[in-house]
Amino acid sequence: MAERVVVTGMGAITPLGLDVTSTWKSLVEGRSGVGPITSFDASDLPTRIAAEVREFDPTNYLNPKEARRMDRVVQLGLAALKEAVHDAGLTITPEIADEVGVVMASGIGGIGTLVEQIEVMRVKGPDRVSPFLVPMMIIDLLPGHASIVTGARGPNFSIVSACATSAHCIGEAFEIIRRGDAVAVLAGGSEAGIVPIGVAGFCASRALSTRNDEPERASRPFDAQRDGFVMGEGAGVLVLESLSFARSRGARIYAEVVGYGATGDAYHITAPAEGGEGLARAIRRALQKADLGPGDVDYVNAHGTSTPHGDKMETLALKSVFGDRAGRIPVSSTKSMTGHLMGAAGAVESIVCVKAIVEGVIPPTINYEHPDPECDLDYVPNVARRQTVRVALNNSLGFGGHNCSLVFARYEG
Repeated sequence: MAERVVVTGMGAITPLGLDVTSTWKSLVEGRSGVGPITSFDASDLPTRIAAEVREFDPTNYLNPKEARRMDRVVQLGLAALKEAVHDAGLTITPEIADEVGVVMASGIGGIGTLVEQIEVMRVKGPDRVSPFLVPMMIIDLLPGHASIVTGARGPNFSIVSACATSAHCIGEAFEIIRRGDAVAVLAGGSEAGIVPIGVAGFCASRALSTRNDEPERASRPFDAQRDGFVMGEGAGVLVLESLSFARSRGARIYAEVVGYGATGDAYHITAPAEGGEGLARAIRRALQKADLGPGDVDYVNAHGTSTPHGDKMETLALKSVFGDRAGRIPVSSTKSMTGHLMGAAGAVESIVCVKAIVEGVIPPTINYEHPDPECDLDYVPNVARRQTVRVALNNSLGFGGHNCSLVFARYEG
């Protein structure tokens, strides 16, 4: 029989706060983390706003010498990791180290370091390029550093699927535990792509909102006046454990991971498949694995990026799966407040699902002011809603046609 998998710890660094508690409080209050870009001069870009992590000091989490040898994407990820492990009360002793895995990643990786070192080479020559360039840039050094910091020696790797990255990391961590290859896995993702070339690239593809004069109102998923997503940065990590291991050490259990579905569109490099067909298949697979039906879902944390086409396709996918019940299920996009954390989005939004189950509160979709006839579900507009949540669904999609759905449920003992 497959192992049951539970969530015992959570950590988050987001534009709304430097931990899970402050992030959740801001989400419930409907506060936006979007503002003018402060990390560089964005005055010559069409989009000059983003959801930045502010007041983050890596030396609060890491030795200063170590921090200097890590890109911001790793710094953010390790900060979230440390909170999650502490929250779980998990001590990785030599006796269990081989049974604890790490599956963490980023959609983009250390782009800030790469851009910086390209300029060093241009100005000063190749001899001045940092010997730490490659380990600071490559995505798999996030779980690599995580294992060094925690002592976890089990399965250790990255999965990259653009904005579905950390959701896939959680899904595969779930499978690793279910099949008995680890008793615990530290799973999630990080992103730190708010650099000039990163913003310029998304501007060139016309994917970003240009509502520069109203940054807090720029991310407006499902609203008729949405004009693109807002780049964000941050990290999220969950500690997943087999139920038997969590019980053996007396761990507090937040919720249970019960379903995971992953599909590909085979359709387009950036646009989701027409009708949201690929996402619909992922949702159905996740529910099937969870042995649940469409009538069992109490809340959907949508991918909901605030793009005209993407939000419409996700709405159609939900209608395809849930039928007549689709309009009665609360669906919210917390990207309206955090911006789009890209590779970290799935992990942070999984934490939102777990918190909704634990707290009995559904965070809102803020900036929902103009109903769109093609997006006509219950998007929990503007104000959080107190409601019992037993089963929550989290959707994540990535450029390349990657679809991932995760199902979390109240732990019933």
